[in-house]
Amino acid sequence: MNLLRTLAAISSMTMVSRVTGLLRDSLFAAAFGTSNYTDAFNIAFRLPNLLRRLFAEGAFSQAFVPILTEYKTRHGEQATKTLVDHVATVLIWATMLVSIAGIVAAPVLILLIGGGLQREPGAFDAAVIMTQMMFPYITCMAFVALASGVLNTWRQFKIPAFTPVLLNLSFIFSALVLADYFEQPIYAMAVGVCVGGLAQVAIQLPSLAKLGMLPRISLNPLTGLRDGGVRRMLSKMGPAVFAVSAAQISLLINTTIAAGLAAGAVTALQYADRLMELPTALLGVALGTILLPGLAKANTEGDSTEYSSLLDWGLRLTFLLALPAAVGMATLAEPMIATLFHYGAFTAEDVGASSLPLTAYAAGLLGFILVKTLAPAFYARQEVRTPVKIAVGVLVVTQLLNLVFVPMLGVAGLALSIGVGACVNASFLYRGLRKSGIYQPQRGWLGFFLKLLAAVAVMGAVAWFSQAQFDWIALRATPLLRAALLAGIIAACGLAYFAVLLALGFRPRDFKRRAK
Repeated sequence: MNLLRTLAAISSMTMVSRVTGLLRDSLFAAAFGTSNYTDAFNIAFRLPNLLRRLFAEGAFSQAFVPILTEYKTRHGEQATKTLVDHVATVLIWATMLVSIAGIVAAPVLILLIGGGLQREPGAFDAAVIMTQMMFPYITCMAFVALASGVLNTWRQFKIPAFTPVLLNLSFIFSALVLADYFEQPIYAMAVGVCVGGLAQVAIQLPSLAKLGMLPRISLNPLTGLRDGGVRRMLSKMGPAVFAVSAAQISLLINTTIAAGLAAGAVTALQYADRLMELPTALLGVALGTILLPGLAKANTEGDSTEYSSLLDWGLRLTFLLALPAAVGMATLAEPMIATLFHYGAFTAEDVGASSLPLTAYAAGLLGFILVKTLAPAFYARQEVRTPVKIAVGVLVVTQLLNLVFVPMLGVAGLALSIGVGACVNASFLYRGLRKSGIYQPQRGWLGFFLKLLAAVAVMGAVAWFSQAQFDWIALRATPLLRAALLAGIIAACGLAYFAVLLALGFRPRDFKRRAK
């Protein structure tokens, strides 16, 4: 299997997901703007969405896939199927109990993370109701995470990559159609979350059945807990929650801080976060998805050369694509926010409020993506101690940075703290890999870096000069022209970047790699 081609395929599916996600956010912005009620929805969705990220992109996948790979490689199909059944049983029962607890505790949870909403009691009550509506979403996402882990282990990446599109389509339908049927229109978005969760479960079932891995859920959760493989997974998963999700936990804390700053602050941070997630998902999540099964297989077979070489390939791709993405996001923050969201109730002031945190996020984009690349190198070896220590330290560092940055920069300070924290996380993960001898860099990194810096400098100059030629707020009257100008600038930046790389000797074939 050609890994570069597979990465392109996953990124293409992820691009569809992110484009529909941006469309949903654009419609949301036009319909609702930034207000206490939009903050209420974003705060209400934050808790189940955080748990979704822990399961779908974090601790569960990192703990489950290496053990599943081991079973598939060493123990055969029947033992692997039994493991999937038992893991599914424990996972579904656990998330159902968490959902019930979340529904009961919703008023207290919203008070803790969104107490600032009490400035408008109606918005606070709406946040509580929407939290109760959306908490069962995590059970759906737990199943989707399990299914994705199975499909990825069998090298079937496309369905898991496409699945999030269904949530976005549900959001879009809710904003365009369902909102008219609610006295408080924002409740339609909570309904969209529930419908989207069920749709994501449904699309996984045929692929699992075709593999013979459609899980059977036991009515007795103790059945799964007696399985030694399940207990091993849980022992890895608990600590991994902190290691994989440091940025997400910091984001939850930052939501609490933002809720107390000003009306619309949470929503402004959310829009910036959504745009930051685009390159993170296209490269970081996609690359981590490919690397984890390959690294786990190399570790199971004791092939340290393949292990280090595969990780080196992933790191080079990360720098090749993440550096220009970070520079582009910083220089084009206002044009992107204006083009995507400056419609309807979303004002010029809202553009400025969301552009600043997006620029701040750009400072940490490379760190965000590197963490997605480096963390699988530990979890493929079922090693959690080092990432846990690093993650706990990063949480502390991030909150200390908030004390410095928030008084100076407001909402943008929150984004900058998370970005710097991600860079700290990535640097210590790398140090841990080098210190333990797990990873040995291949030759040519210095020349590689120097060429990248030259290309990024040219691209950044093109981006800065081009965007400065237009008044992006005034272009609201001609949205198609504004979108065409932004697309043209992005295309020019990409052309300049890769033209310089080609002139300096880069060739696409240098990044081709086949999975063993």
